[in-house]
Amino acid sequence: MLSKTAEYALRAVAALAGQPDGPASADLLAEKTKVPRRYLHRVLQDLAAAGLVASRPGPGGGYSLAREPGRVSILDVVNAVSPIERIRACPLGLTSHTELCPLHAELDKAYAATEAAFAGVTVRELLDSASPVVPLCEGPAPSAPPSKTAPLPA
Repeated sequence: MLSKTAEYALRAVAALAGQPDGPASADLLAEKTKVPRRYLHRVLQDLAAAGLVASRPGPGGGYSLAREPGRVSILDVVNAVSPIERIRACPLGLTSHTELCPLHAELDKAYAATEAAFAGVTVRELLDSASPVVPLCEGPAPSAPPSKTAPLPA
C-alpha cells in the first residue's frame, strides 16, 4: 500500500527524530535507514520542500527535523513524498457514473481509514513506544541480558 519512497521517508524522519546530537549527514542516515544514498538524497529534498526537514550545508551540517517530532504525523511524511491517492471519480472514466460504484466507494473508504490512522500517529509516539526496537532504522545493538549461569569467582 505504501510506496518504497514513503517507506524510505518514514525511515529517514524516524532516524532524524532519534538523532539528539544535531544534524545528521546523508551518509549516516543512509547507513542507519538502509536506504541507498542517492535515493535518500531525493527523499530528503522532497521532505525539505514540504517543510519537514531542514538541511545545513558545510562542515557540521547535515539534515535535521524542521518541526518537533510530536508535530509530525505519519500522514505528513507520506503526503510529502507519495500521497495516498483517494478515488474522487470513476477510475474507468465512465461518464455515466456520477458517483463512485460500490467497489470504488469501498476502496476509497479504506484509503480514508488509512489516512485517518496515519494522521493519528506522530513520530514522537513512534519514538516513545514501549518497544525496545528502534522504529524503521538501525539502532544500537541491544545489550545481552546477564547470564544466569555466571562463573563463580576463583
